[in-house]
Amino acid sequence: MTEPDGLILFFAFLFGLNIGSFLNVCIYRLPRGKSIVSPPSSCPRCSKRIAWRDNIPVLGYLFLRGRCRHCAASISPRYPAVEIATALLFLFVALRFPLDWRIVFPLYYGSVLLVVTLTDFDLKLIPDSLTLPGIVVGLIFHGWLGGAWLDSILGVLAGGGTLFLIAEIYLRLRKREGMGGGDVKLAAMMGAFLGWKVVFIVLFLSSFLGGLFGAALMLFQKKSGGAEIPFGVFLAPVGFLALFWGEAWIAWYIGAFVIPR
Repeated sequence: MTEPDGLILFFAFLFGLNIGSFLNVCIYRLPRGKSIVSPPSSCPRCSKRIAWRDNIPVLGYLFLRGRCRHCAASISPRYPAVEIATALLFLFVALRFPLDWRIVFPLYYGSVLLVVTLTDFDLKLIPDSLTLPGIVVGLIFHGWLGGAWLDSILGVLAGGGTLFLIAEIYLRLRKREGMGGGDVKLAAMMGAFLGWKVVFIVLFLSSFLGGLFGAALMLFQKKSGGAEIPFGVFLAPVGFLALFWGEAWIAWYIGAFVIPR
């Protein structure tokens, strides 16, 4: 694949900034069951509508110096951070995928995972409105366009089924929920995009990272093992990286642990 020129990359970054502004709306409204179309964005403190010039990605925040134009309430720096993160995500995808209409699928996948990471971090909630359509989109991307229908379908079953089984076993043993249904559907969506072999690697790596975080939490904050950890915060980023390096991870695993035997 030839490297895209600088102008294309610039427009990918610029487009990502604008999509990031929309993702900020999704992050706040979707888990709360609100429309992402209306009403227009407004200040949560004074309820004044935000003017278009103040909604310009990153620049609007800088011009306002991080404060509402009307009431001077502080604006979270996470808004421009999400916009920049989305722009970098779009730039990375543009560097790794052919620049034709099919690029909308990895862009969609990465955008959903970014939203999921933050909704799960904020509210420990992963909206079905993101993951259920994502399963269908993943089947189209990996199954139809990628010519791997069986791998994609098995990926849905492997990803969602594995976490569902773990959640059921935990519930029966501990008599309380240890994993939400949102994680199960997220893993199923990843399986649709990545296939069954890669999604198993994603589940292993994200569980390992989540376990390390949980151990550190108990060590430094002296919390009990019952502390609730949003698994999607680990699952989503690893699932995004797996879109690019999942097959390489499998090849490394086979070379390191399977072939030597």
